[in-house]
Amino acid sequence: MRSLSELNIMIIIRILGFLLLIEGAFMFTGIPFSITQCNENCYSLLISGAITAFSGTIMWFFTRKHANKNLGKREGYIIVALTWVIISLFGTLPFLISGTIPKFTDAFFETISGFTTTGATILTDIESLPKGILFWRSMTHWIGGMGIIVLTVAILPVLGIGGMQLYTAEMPGPTKEKLHPRITQTAKRLWGIYVLFTILQTLLLMLGGMDLFDSLCHTFGTMATGGFSTQNASIAGYSPYIQYVIIIFMVLAGTNFTLHYLSLHGRLRKLWENEEYRYYILIMLFTGILLTVFLALLDDKPFEAAFRTAVFQVVSIVTTTGYITDDYLLWPKFLWIIIFLLMFVGGMAGSTGGGMKVMRQLLIFKNSSVELKRLIHPRAIIPVRLSGKVVPQDIIFKIMTFFLLYMIIFAFGTLVMSFTGLDFETAIGSTAATLGNIGPGIGMVGPVGNYSEIAIGGKWFLAFLMLLGRLELFTILILFSPAFWKK
Repeated sequence: MRSLSELNIMIIIRILGFLLLIEGAFMFTGIPFSITQCNENCYSLLISGAITAFSGTIMWFFTRKHANKNLGKREGYIIVALTWVIISLFGTLPFLISGTIPKFTDAFFETISGFTTTGATILTDIESLPKGILFWRSMTHWIGGMGIIVLTVAILPVLGIGGMQLYTAEMPGPTKEKLHPRITQTAKRLWGIYVLFTILQTLLLMLGGMDLFDSLCHTFGTMATGGFSTQNASIAGYSPYIQYVIIIFMVLAGTNFTLHYLSLHGRLRKLWENEEYRYYILIMLFTGILLTVFLALLDDKPFEAAFRTAVFQVVSIVTTTGYITDDYLLWPKFLWIIIFLLMFVGGMAGSTGGGMKVMRQLLIFKNSSVELKRLIHPRAIIPVRLSGKVVPQDIIFKIMTFFLLYMIIFAFGTLVMSFTGLDFETAIGSTAATLGNIGPGIGMVGPVGNYSEIAIGGKWFLAFLMLLGRLELFTILILFSPAFWKK
């Protein structure tokens, strides 16, 4: 491992500059919606995009002669960690310049919540914001969903730089699967599927009566499993058709994109042969049916309405999307406790979902089962298997370490948020919802609440938890290790 002085700082600056160029270009995409209701905020996206793109150009242009192509693993971790901070800092510009979120802390919280696909908001009246600003707010989801790093890896050949280190640090989940020997081709395939589903969902929402603006914004929130809506009531005010479309695409977004690739190439059997996928579907089906029965019996809802409400909320929480159609805190207490427990499940590895991931949960249970068998048969060699394949012991160790760290951070985060003056329910709800990149939690940050009343220090701490959760702990925590900075 190279020392700090041997870090290729120029290549770090160069790639960050290139990422800012991309971010600036995405800011411009909201300008058509700003023009349709041009007022004093009309030029905020144009100015923000110009500042961001110009800053990126300066960083990219003036490092071209000094940045060699030696991108090491350590530079990869640093670039990924810095990327989410820097793009969030520049992402605040449309909110600040337009005056829609005048306080920097609030603007940064909203922006990093978007890029990390958390969906936690400080806004109390979303519908009052200009369309261009709302479009940028939702666009932060879409960029962060598959990961701006993966997007960059797909076009890094332009810079003549290999991107495996970036891909390894960025992609969510305990394993990294490549669809092609060349990492850039893998990234292009992933983004191709992501764009395809985005187009398809947008068209289906428009068929249900949504206009283009709302269809795009809600599709961005769905495919990224983010949850930002253009409406104060989230999805509650839309038709059953719209809700069912969003349910289907939330399930797709929370599925490993490698399986989508295989399915689109006619290998549909791979879906049900995948043990993680089976458990992912069964968890949502079982809890959805369970909640349906209780809502129909206890809340006296019609069966279809109870089924749609229950399944929507279960899928939204498991995939860490965070859209809502009902206030689950008004349900009988044991039902919303079930919803809270689902916040620790997460989507599949290799999806845009956050949380612990179903694969980790499954392997923890499998390993526990194997350990019990080893107690009975101490001489037996009993490996842990997933989808019929032996899981290497080092993967099991990493998963157990991740689980332990996750729960320690959750407990510590709850303690920190309690110190800011929050009640216990809000403290655990805000910690679980931000660490898991879910958005709505329990307490005053529940489905009809928001994060506006949380203290400034609490907002910065929750923003850090969002980043930890989005990059799955290790990418950030490794930067705090002294060994990382030594030879």
